[in-house]
Amino acid sequence: MQLTEVTTTGLAKDFIRVNVELNRSNPNYIRPLDKDVEEVFNPQKNKTFRHGQCIRWVLFAPDGKCIGRIAAFTNKKYKNKGDEFPVGGIGFFDCINDQSAADMLFDVAKHWLMQRGVEAMDGPINFGERDRWWGLVTEGFQEPLYCMNYNPPYYRELFEHYGFRPFFNQICIGLDPKKKLSDKLHERHAIYANSAYRCIPIDKNKLEKFAADFSYVYNKAWAGHGGLKELKKDQVMLMFKKMRPVMDERIIWFTYHKEQPIAMFINLPDLNQWFKYLDGKFSLFHKLKFLWIKKTKPCKKCTGLVFGIVPEYQGKGLDAYMIVESGKVIQWQTPYTEYEMQWIGDFNPKMLNVAASLGDTFQSRVLTTYRYLFDRTREFKRHPMVS
Repeated sequence: MQLTEVTTTGLAKDFIRVNVELNRSNPNYIRPLDKDVEEVFNPQKNKTFRHGQCIRWVLFAPDGKCIGRIAAFTNKKYKNKGDEFPVGGIGFFDCINDQSAADMLFDVAKHWLMQRGVEAMDGPINFGERDRWWGLVTEGFQEPLYCMNYNPPYYRELFEHYGFRPFFNQICIGLDPKKKLSDKLHERHAIYANSAYRCIPIDKNKLEKFAADFSYVYNKAWAGHGGLKELKKDQVMLMFKKMRPVMDERIIWFTYHKEQPIAMFINLPDLNQWFKYLDGKFSLFHKLKFLWIKKTKPCKKCTGLVFGIVPEYQGKGLDAYMIVESGKVIQWQTPYTEYEMQWIGDFNPKMLNVAASLGDTFQSRVLTTYRYLFDRTREFKRHPMVS
């Protein structure tokens, strides 16, 4: 077996090809868009390069066949609550079911990271934001959501046999959006009906206003938790502009008290339900094909990106008000028959409880962020709980 650093366009294509060839026979696999993976490693597209480095390798069999890949990253801004030493990352791991091959990939990443002064590696994680390419699927091997990792079950053994241990689990929550909401939710909703509270869907023609409201609620509810940074209105506006072509106004909701934004419920159609027909490509031809698919194949699944309430309004039943108000539209005026929230760390029981309050929920899948300590005598500590 031969490890080769990705330094050419051809090797970058091999890096993509490993994932496709190892997973293609799995009926639940959806090939990621090539551009979404390539942009992670493009300094012009990924701002994480401003304070970090990354490298990629492809593993070849003696016959020249691609049998594995891995990326390693350093990021000065990557820090989890409780970390007492610098931690690097690995990601985009794929490998045949062979422990010696996996060990070669993990070893080369470990040695590269050690040379850069870090003392542990987390993985599989992203060289960038946590809402993409984060975690190893360990339960619920169904079709991945857009920009979510997908892997065969045997990857877990490859990680754990090498010495990785679970740092935290990432819980995804599902529900049937057409199912009748519970009487309890309606009872709690009634407290806020005909009051100074109102819940409204987003209006694409007023994105500036909603960007400001998003940043206000987000920064009050999340900034500073689990390494999350504050978001400025301009950042949210840029995000909204990218989302606009696929936004469904019927599934993005904001709640106000006397016109002050206090909560939001942000959902999108699961783009993978359309992108799975593009085989990873997004050229001009494929963009036109995407528009045709989007028009002729209604998306039946939507995914929850954000459900949040500012701290002073939490624990007062406001979640029920927002769920029932939005549910009047989502249940009866949309085509969605499946719903799944993006992952919530098991270190955050408060947010897991908020997700459970959405109704008759179930655990749809689990991903795991693993950690490997370079000093094997050091005490291993899981991610601390968020109070």
